[in-house]
Amino acid sequence: MTRIITYETRYMQDFIRLNKQWIETWFRLEQTDIDTFAHIDDYIIGLGGQIFLAIDESGQVVGCCALKPHLESDCHELAKMAVSPDAQGKGIGRKLGEALLEYARSHDVKRIFLEGNTRLEASIALYRKLGFKEIPLKNNAYERCDILMEIFL
Repeated sequence: MTRIITYETRYMQDFIRLNKQWIETWFRLEQTDIDTFAHIDDYIIGLGGQIFLAIDESGQVVGCCALKPHLESDCHELAKMAVSPDAQGKGIGRKLGEALLEYARSHDVKRIFLEGNTRLEASIALYRKLGFKEIPLKNNAYERCDILMEIFL
């Protein structure tokens, strides 16, 4: 049984590894990714955000995602969701998303957005199941993104 936990510094390299793995499989690392990986505590945790980790029965980190605050626009971002290729198709992404949404509600977050790519059909389907709706794409932070979605809590 996979369990979802919140971030501990000892899992920083797992968070980076999982994200680099999926980004480099489909796209390329961008400067925004590199900056985030170098400043996880400043860009996510230190601003009041949270990282969620999926831990399998053997204690391995097999998935992750982040709730990243954007204080200037009074919203948060679902960012850096990744599931290990060996663990995909087991509902781990959904568990991570549900944990993130539950956490956000309990911390009075009103709006969450995400940037995605429509080539990753399974992830877009997951976001829709979680309640995210497509909105017009503008000011995207990543070259690889071609869809913007949001949810109001």
